[in-house]
Amino acid sequence: MLFTCMRPKDPCLVINALEHRDILLALGSEIRISILNILIEKQLNINEIAQALQLPQSTVATNVALLEKAGLIETEIMSAKKGNQKLCRAAYNEILVQFVQPASDIDSGIEVEMPIGLFTNFNVTAPCGLCSPTGIIGFLDVPDSFLNPERMSAGLLWFETGFVEYQFPNNSLYADKPVQALELSVELSSETPGTNANWQSDITLWVNSVEVGTWTSPGDFGDRRGKYTPPWWKLEGSQYGLLKRWLITEEGAFVDGVQVSPVTLEDLKLKNHHSIRVRLGVKEDAVHPGGINIFGRGFGNHNQAIKLRLFFAR
Repeated sequence: MLFTCMRPKDPCLVINALEHRDILLALGSEIRISILNILIEKQLNINEIAQALQLPQSTVATNVALLEKAGLIETEIMSAKKGNQKLCRAAYNEILVQFVQPASDIDSGIEVEMPIGLFTNFNVTAPCGLCSPTGIIGFLDVPDSFLNPERMSAGLLWFETGFVEYQFPNNSLYADKPVQALELSVELSSETPGTNANWQSDITLWVNSVEVGTWTSPGDFGDRRGKYTPPWWKLEGSQYGLLKRWLITEEGAFVDGVQVSPVTLEDLKLKNHHSIRVRLGVKEDAVHPGGINIFGRGFGNHNQAIKLRLFFAR
């Protein structure tokens, strides 16, 4: 898991130690740590970094390239008195590493990815809308546009309050092993006219009509274009979200490893349902009713729709 948390004046990066060894390797150098430290304060060009650290320009350039490849610094070519110069700045003020202990008693799971437009039920309030990687679907701020058959191709949908619900196949009915965990991963953010990185919203997950838990999105992100967001989408609109991971086990419900409720697998009564109904939304009485953006394929920073995984005991 890798996600960014773009708070004003405090951008941070959270990485999974098992999945992002390239970033850990980029951090495994005293020189590169020193470069990041000085770039947090201000942006500098290669010569200025070399002078500040009293290092050869070639050494700085090599290490800057490694940090840039890992996504830890951002660079911009600017004109100077003599030709061009590469200005560098730190992409994050804080980097958090999560160490995940693999569960030896859990077998590989069954994964189903659901397009975000393939919902089977909805009730949304404006401002709302859907769009595919090629254009707007229906009409903006008209909830009935969520009935448009073209919603099947949606890569981004948004609304203020309400919900969208999806029906996943219940593959646990056909497995000869007990379910040990249910995981749902989806890219999400708050929703406000334009964007606002400091716009909280309480986004809730329900499974089989059971309220699993709520995650508070820190904002609606538009500081840069999403990695997969198409060029036609206006820069003033929501660009990307945070990839969130809900996990429901026999011990409770968790979001990115932090427990959010005591709801367990037993509460979902998987064996009593032919499908697994997943609902995402914002309650009208939420403390922070700041809307929701759901990103699918063709938008955001993660080229995926809504993924549901069932893990079984070995």
